[in-house]
Amino acid sequence: MNLPVCAVFDVGKTNKKLFLFDENYQIVFEKNDTLPETTDEDGFPCEDVALLSDWVIGAWQMVNVLPGFDIKAVNFSGYGASLVNLGADLKPATPLYNYLKPYPEDLQKQFYDAWRGEETFATVTASPVLGHLNSAMLLYRLSHQKPDLFAQIKYSLHLPQYLSFLISGQCHSDITSIGCHTNLWDFQKNQYHQWVTAEGIDKILAPVHQSPVLAESSWEGVTGLGLHDSSSALIPYLASFDEPFLLLSTGTWSITLNPFSQDPLTIGELRQDCLNYLTYEGQPVKASRLFLGKEHEEGVHALTEQFGVAADAFKKVRFEAQYLDESAPESFEKAYHQLVKSLADRQIQAIQLAKGNTVVKKVFVDGGFSKNDIYMKLLAKAFADCEVYAATVAQASALGAALAIREAWNPRPLPARLVELTQF
Repeated sequence: MNLPVCAVFDVGKTNKKLFLFDENYQIVFEKNDTLPETTDEDGFPCEDVALLSDWVIGAWQMVNVLPGFDIKAVNFSGYGASLVNLGADLKPATPLYNYLKPYPEDLQKQFYDAWRGEETFATVTASPVLGHLNSAMLLYRLSHQKPDLFAQIKYSLHLPQYLSFLISGQCHSDITSIGCHTNLWDFQKNQYHQWVTAEGIDKILAPVHQSPVLAESSWEGVTGLGLHDSSSALIPYLASFDEPFLLLSTGTWSITLNPFSQDPLTIGELRQDCLNYLTYEGQPVKASRLFLGKEHEEGVHALTEQFGVAADAFKKVRFEAQYLDESAPESFEKAYHQLVKSLADRQIQAIQLAKGNTVVKKVFVDGGFSKNDIYMKLLAKAFADCEVYAATVAQASALGAALAIREAWNPRPLPARLVELTQF
């Protein structure tokens, strides 16, 4: 008898993955690839959308003929702030532009001047001013700078929904993508901001689908709508814990997620890179971001050159309290303590920012920094009134995508231990 499974495509900027989860949410198959980038019409690096599309379709065809599996459902998790613009033939009509591409300053000023200024607009849309990282600003740029190209767009889909379209043939929008610093959503009115209609952007946004499962699909099994990866990674924690908590997701970006805050964002919080996400059920998630992983990487590189040690020497450094007080570190170990302390101090402020007035008793840390002994002990000391845990969820964003549609494909109750915890 074939094993019932849920397939999940998990598309990151670097790694493109396909998983099969069994009914206990154990990974029973994994495919992991990296794809070369291409460039847009200005020569700026970007995802090769044709290559990505071919990879998804090819991987899907491959996994459907694997012996021993019965694929009951498929869902999708993908990075945010990226739109795939489809023409009348439902093929990509523009490059999949890179959210790191610099935004024209004059056009940005024109936009915010027209909509009551940066701070007022950012407060209403819970979107700090981030250029192309505010994904709808791409559509504003195309409509004003490349109107002929803009006129060719029939639908503009966020990346997770484009992945779903490749399998389902259906064009839909999703609240987890719309609600993530896109400049699209008016959090006060719980609808698209009025600029979206005023600029004609609404005409190319596919209908918002309220359920995580599509009603129709060109595939006979259960097909998911797709999820923004940060919102998806939160789902295993929300499924496992009832009382309020904070989740600190660490990697290149270090993002503190608070799904229990009831307070609207303030201008002061927005200035400090605080923003809102939306869960797939439409609930706001307060978040604060730091570029901490990148800063750690650069700091470690400088220290390894200074002290002539191996690039991975930092992994062997264990916490020594006295090293934190050294004013002139004369060893790699002492200098590394100082580096991590400076990063942890900023992290503590960012956690407090996301926490706001929420009463929480648990802080979960997942990703790379959860394995850093110094970092974790500094956080545990700073939040002595909370339980601070290193949390491990295998492939959290992919698992979240499988869990979001579980009622449609999996008759079994949720396993007791989706999250592995180590308390500090």
